[in-house]
Amino acid sequence: MSSSRLFPSTPLVGVSVLLYRGQDIVLIKRGNAPFKGFWSLPGGMVHLGEPLIEAARRELLEETDLSAKNIVHFETFDSIQRNDEGLVESHFVLCVFAGEYDTGTLEKGDDAIDAIWLPNQSIETLQTTPGTSERVARLFNSLARQ
Repeated sequence: MSSSRLFPSTPLVGVSVLLYRGQDIVLIKRGNAPFKGFWSLPGGMVHLGEPLIEAARRELLEETDLSAKNIVHFETFDSIQRNDEGLVESHFVLCVFAGEYDTGTLEKGDDAIDAIWLPNQSIETLQTTPGTSERVARLFNSLARQ
């Protein structure tokens, strides 16, 4: 069984974290394919034997040097990319967690080009990975109803 991220033999499981502080969110600018140079939620791959929520906490810390409180599962989705011949180039099953900023000073991790706090209303001004701006809008709509 191949664990390669490009042309995998099975889907790969990853996590991301929608971290918020008031009306602001944390985004990272991806330094690796797929979507290199796009703004995205911090996240990465789940390690063998690692619970999803622990993977989310670890990836958030590795990519931003931040920690979150009140982390909850927000949604799960597939990210499937095909090449020009229709072959599956990448297939990730991504579990998104939402959490409120707790501690740390924002620093970009090794595999990111940049990391920012951004007012959630400004996300449309950036080139983001597919579904990111809609995901952010859904979170803030649900927070407004609480």
